[in-house]
Amino acid sequence: MENELPPDPGPAPEPAAESSTVPTAEPPASVAVVTPAVAAPPVQPAPVYGVPSSEVPAYSDRRTGLVIFGVIQIILGLMAALMVPFVALGAFMSRLTPGGAMRPGQFISGVATYAFISAAMIALGTGSVQSRRWARALTLVTSWYWLIMGALVTVLLTAMLPVMMRGALAQMKQTGGDAPSPEMSTGIMAVVLTLIILFVAFFLILVPIAFVIFYSRKDVAETCRRRDPVPRWTDRTPLPVLGASVALFTGAIYMLLVGVTTPMFPFFGHYLTGIAAGACFFVMGALDVYVSIALFRLQTTGWWIAVVALAIRLLSMTLTYSRTNLMQAYSKVGMSDAQLQMLNANPMFHGHVLLWWSLISMLVFFGYLVWLKRYFGAAATKTNEDAVTAPAV
Repeated sequence: MENELPPDPGPAPEPAAESSTVPTAEPPASVAVVTPAVAAPPVQPAPVYGVPSSEVPAYSDRRTGLVIFGVIQIILGLMAALMVPFVALGAFMSRLTPGGAMRPGQFISGVATYAFISAAMIALGTGSVQSRRWARALTLVTSWYWLIMGALVTVLLTAMLPVMMRGALAQMKQTGGDAPSPEMSTGIMAVVLTLIILFVAFFLILVPIAFVIFYSRKDVAETCRRRDPVPRWTDRTPLPVLGASVALFTGAIYMLLVGVTTPMFPFFGHYLTGIAAGACFFVMGALDVYVSIALFRLQTTGWWIAVVALAIRLLSMTLTYSRTNLMQAYSKVGMSDAQLQMLNANPMFHGHVLLWWSLISMLVFFGYLVWLKRYFGAAATKTNEDAVTAPAV
């Protein structure tokens, strides 16, 4: 019929989604187009002592080893501290022996020596546990000194201990003591000597060798640089020069101590005692302090003063040891007759063996100073300054 409504067309279809290929209108000129962000390049590590990061080698973290060796140093320092009461006990027991009481100077020297060693070992051990640069550097140079002197001491004891023990057995027979038979005494002496030499070699050779090997590793140095990024005072000079500086400074402290406790100074063919000897020790100690600071600063003048002063000192010691009687000098510093007899019976003091050994030690150090010349001079100083002033991690 004409008046009927048209059929319902149904719901209108939803508009189709626009294809990605349909072009879009360009944004207005005033609107900025945002571009995708570009990933930033990886941050390169900072250079180590002037070495480009691309050349910094991979390393293994040695934190655990630093802690272990630090704890060992602390234990050694505590063992040295335990020697202080033993020195006091020895001073007390010496009053009961025929040789007479220990002199106050000997007591002060023994206590001060062990206290200094204890404090130094505990401080270095603590610094190693904390991975400090200065602890690694000082431990390395002192371990080299420890090893060289320990080897010389071991050789000296190996040569002199049999003579000392045979002398002690002969004295027992002369005084009518209960000396063992010759066969038994030889066997006992061999066992005792072997144990003593092994004990000395372990602490004076094997232990410092282990320290030198560990703290010389590049991984250990790199671990300390990264865990302690702040440049320390030990970074200002090469390690060989630092070793000489530390040795001279320590020797200066020892000279001042000896000048107070045992004022007996070898001076070109005879021994000075009393105030004159104390003054000489004070002057030489002050000179060594100056030289140690000058070497640390890589001053050529300090190197020349060190070499000339040590050469003069060697000449003075040689003339004194070859011409004078050591026992007469000891009698002037307050030793009793019984103590002088005990020293004279000791092979280390008979014939100036111990004194000549000290001279050999100084000759070794003199050769080391001569070898250090390569670190001094205009060109060498500039190179060293560039190395130690380079930026750290």
